Amino acid sequence: MHFFFTALSLLWAVSRASFLPGISPTNYDAKSEIALYVNHLTPSRHFQHKDKDGNNIKSDKEHYLYSYDYYNSKLHFCKPENVIEQAESLGSVLFGDRLYNSPFKLNMLEDKSCVSLCKSVIPGEDAAFINKLIKNGFLHNWLVDGLPAGTLINNERESSAHITNGFPLGSVEIMQGVHNGAMATPREETGISAHGSNVVVNLELPHLNNHYDITIQYHEPEAGKYRIVGVEVEPKSIKQTSNSCEFTGEQISLSEDQDNEVLYTYSVRYVRFSHTWATRWDNYRFSYDTTVQWFSLISCVIVVIGLSSVVLHMLLRALKSDFARYNELNLDDEFHEESGWKLSHGDVFRMPNKSLLLSVLVGSGVQLLLLAVGGIVIAAIAFNNAGSREVLPTIFFVLYALFGFVGSYASMGVYRFFKGPYPKVNMILTPFLIPGLILLTIISLNFFLLIAHSSDAIPFSALFAVVLLWLIISVPLSLAGSLTAIKTCSWDQHPTKTNQIARQIPFQPWYLKTLPAALVAGIFPFASIAVELYFIYNSLWFHQFFYMFGFSMVSLFLLVLTTALVTVMITYHSLCLENWQWQWRSFIVGGLGSAVYIFIHSIFFTEFKLRGFTTIVLYVGYSMLISILCCLTTGAVGFFSSMFLVRKIFSSVKVD
Repeated sequence: MHFFFTALSLLWAVSRASFLPGISPTNYDAKSEIALYVNHLTPSRHFQHKDKDGNNIKSDKEHYLYSYDYYNSKLHFCKPENVIEQAESLGSVLFGDRLYNSPFKLNMLEDKSCVSLCKSVIPGEDAAFINKLIKNGFLHNWLVDGLPAGTLINNERESSAHITNGFPLGSVEIMQGVHNGAMATPREETGISAHGSNVVVNLELPHLNNHYDITIQYHEPEAGKYRIVGVEVEPKSIKQTSNSCEFTGEQISLSEDQDNEVLYTYSVRYVRFSHTWATRWDNYRFSYDTTVQWFSLISCVIVVIGLSSVVLHMLLRALKSDFARYNELNLDDEFHEESGWKLSHGDVFRMPNKSLLLSVLVGSGVQLLLLAVGGIVIAAIAFNNAGSREVLPTIFFVLYALFGFVGSYASMGVYRFFKGPYPKVNMILTPFLIPGLILLTIISLNFFLLIAHSSDAIPFSALFAVVLLWLIISVPLSLAGSLTAIKTCSWDQHPTKTNQIARQIPFQPWYLKTLPAALVAGIFPFASIAVELYFIYNSLWFHQFFYMFGFSMVSLFLLVLTTALVTVMITYHSLCLENWQWQWRSFIVGGLGSAVYIFIHSIFFTEFKLRGFTTIVLYVGYSMLISILCCLTTGAVGFFSSMFLVRKIFSSVKVD
């Protein structure tokens, strides 16, 4: 117990050793310096181009899924005299955040107009790189007093406005060019149409934003003290010949054939707002999608209630009839033949094939389930703001390490339930198998990020810190959990004895075979989280705000409940057909189907618009990893629900 609290204290210190501005209010005096930090450039999923009249045109561009360092040598942004990388939490580093100081000079209540940052010379080769990012909707990510800087968006449908997370690197103007018909083929889907012998082609002309109108919204809680409650940035592309910020209508376009001189400027103004510091994150919340979430949630609840009623009614009625029939048998009647699941009493607790592997997978699934529950609860209670994305990765890492104790306890308990002969192997394998595979996958995919020069590439120092904390914290806790299970767990006490010779399993109908049953059973659990997955993917891949943790908790509860119900139903019907090999079946039925649908859903999420080999490898690799982890989680739920059913029904009947 002393070691547990020591580990908890150490991990809490790790999670707190980070740059977390905005967690507590900062009071500024007039003319006090305000730090503006720059983060990586991130891709966006929904971005629009503009036609010659300034109207938005939906873009069908393919997606990038990795970010670039703000001070990447190809971007040529203005730098301060000394570039200093800010200290961040381990979770933020793992998620690709790279925070630096900037040359912007902000002072509370001091408006500034057209301040020159620097004049940058961009070679043609680097201009092509910047134009590519502009065409694909990459965003700036700045941070002021813990608040992200973004553009103000008016939502006419909701009669409200919100500040986005980030603002565009540039804009794209769609222009029409005419080419000789021999040079191109008319294809409607590419914006090419034929007019006589000529072909009209939609050309993309990117414009780089080189001027930033910064608006600092502030609140005055007491006389002479000011707090920042919002940060807006309106970026502009202005072709300048001198230090002038007048927008003449001519925008700057980078030539890819020669060097380009770009003058970066900014203006600052301060606006008093009625919002308090405690409610400042409300400016960043855009909640029109909650209508979809509420509709999905209510529909799933209705379906789950109906499914629960049907399953429980059928199961309880069948079991009541079975118990009455089995327990009223005349034991002196030598000619009576038993039938149904009772015939499996001598085999139902038999050790399955590869019991060691199954116990490790189930224990890892329990650890992941507790991680999901604990992470969502902490996020909902302690970090109910849009900035929690920077903190949550560290919290999840801490929880995963701590729950290694429970996961190993469950793994050893299941192995004792199987009466496995190698408990020491289980003790060693549990903390190393799944975490090791996760780490190996991340390291493998990290090489692709390094090749792409992405800021999402995890530094080897961070990977070393993860491995070190895993070895000195998670592994000892896991070993302690296994030892505790050996001493205290009594799952190896079965209500019936196991026969020496295994009973032959009769022919099973096709719909109760493992793979078809798993695919059918996975429909209901997947449906309970399908809508929530959309918002989770947007947060993971495209850095969108995610704060609706209440929906996530309810969806997780529905996922667990539906998985348990359908798995118990299939296990019961299999036992009725004298199939006593329920252990692996319950794990696969509970986990495989929903995991397959989650992976398919992730592929359709991008609408097959992934740009480049690295993006495809990263997306498919991480999507497959997430699906496998979901399989372990729901598989553990399916196994334990079936285990409870088996122990309950066989301890409630008389066995001769």
